[in-house]
Amino acid sequence: MIIEQIYTNCLAQAAYYIESDGEAAIIDPLRDFHGYIEKAHANGAKIKYVFETHFHADFVSGHLDLAAHTGAEIVYGPNTKTGFKVTVANDGDEFKIGKITVKVLHTPGHTLESSCFLLTDENGKQQAVFTGDTLFVGDVGRPDLLDGIMSKEELAAMMFESLKKLIVLPDDVVVYPAHGAGSACGKNIGKETSSTIGQQKANNYALKITDKSAFIEAVCAGISPAPAYFFKDAALNKNGYSEYDEVVKKGLSPLSVADFENHLSKGAIVIDSRIPDFFELGFVPGSINFGLNGQFAIWAATIIDLHQPILLVCKPETEEETITRLTRVGFDQILGFLTGGFDTWKDAGKKYDMVISISSEEFALDAKHNPNAMIIDVRKPSEFKDKHVKKAKNIPLDLLQQEVEALDKHAECLVHCAGGYRSMVAASLFKKHGFTNVKNVWGGFAQIKEEEKIELE
Repeated sequence: MIIEQIYTNCLAQAAYYIESDGEAAIIDPLRDFHGYIEKAHANGAKIKYVFETHFHADFVSGHLDLAAHTGAEIVYGPNTKTGFKVTVANDGDEFKIGKITVKVLHTPGHTLESSCFLLTDENGKQQAVFTGDTLFVGDVGRPDLLDGIMSKEELAAMMFESLKKLIVLPDDVVVYPAHGAGSACGKNIGKETSSTIGQQKANNYALKITDKSAFIEAVCAGISPAPAYFFKDAALNKNGYSEYDEVVKKGLSPLSVADFENHLSKGAIVIDSRIPDFFELGFVPGSINFGLNGQFAIWAATIIDLHQPILLVCKPETEEETITRLTRVGFDQILGFLTGGFDTWKDAGKKYDMVISISSEEFALDAKHNPNAMIIDVRKPSEFKDKHVKKAKNIPLDLLQQEVEALDKHAECLVHCAGGYRSMVAASLFKKHGFTNVKNVWGGFAQIKEEEKIELE
């Protein structure tokens, strides 16, 4: 028997490959599905099932393409309605994979169809449970993604009952969740990517609450608004999406400067996937910087509409990685990439823009000598509340697009985040919206706090 967690850090997402006696199953696959097929082929196994714990909201699953290429059966839990053929399992249904058995545990709460999959080995021992977004390490799934259908309190009440199916499992059963730390599918997911039932009963706040009302209150408290793209991704996973290989093929179209400008003139958005250190030195005017060194796809989907035509500027030889990561969150309208990257644009004599980055010491001097400067902190409200620069205005990065037009475009804009990634995204957005004096604080609040050159509160 093989159980392999395939963890993708930039999405904080875990898919699983399980295999026994020449048969395999994939649980919660990513959209770029070829790796699963290659793994099974290398082991001489055939993929029999694709198990989906629920309609994922934070990424587009690979279930459709994987099933189309392998003939595998797509399995969801009860209450599932899709725009394509699936097997809708009943609570307690069992599926054989070689000599092992996978049992469906219907656990609504995160969504109505949410289910966990309990794996029993050939000797009848319960080995592992794949909990999707029902149970995380140190947390449970957010219950607020069905607004208009059910309230978060109603879903949390369902979650309370669902968790009873998990806490009765043996303490040594391994818990394999769909997400780790950094995912917006939970409030405060632990850094470990697996655990055990016993460890979670001892350490997970949600499993230690025995009163239903107290559980609902605790689980519903302090949930940040879900990114808008969550609802679009969930719809794609439920109703279907474009074939992955076709989307990638189109995105890998090399574009000349003339072709690139032609698409720009028709309203395409430019994503520059270079790291901030290179982006700031020069970029195509209007570009938004999402560096591949961070949560690239998550921030791209949070800021840009998934259906917007996209042009890419990449470090040469990172084009395919850029496209793959964008497709994972639902970008299907990628028109191509600028051949040779930004250097081609610059060598063609085209106008380009820059962002000035300053040290924390320079930031303190600028703020002191220009009392009218806007100090913009794009961290989360919880980060800002913990400690921040006095007189700073907190505009979380995910809300910046909505608030940017209300700000003075000609004022000096000093922008920072925690470490520098989000602030460069923000700086590029300020530039795109016509701000003329934008400065990014190198090293972010971590450096500001360490230097102690400006008053904090």
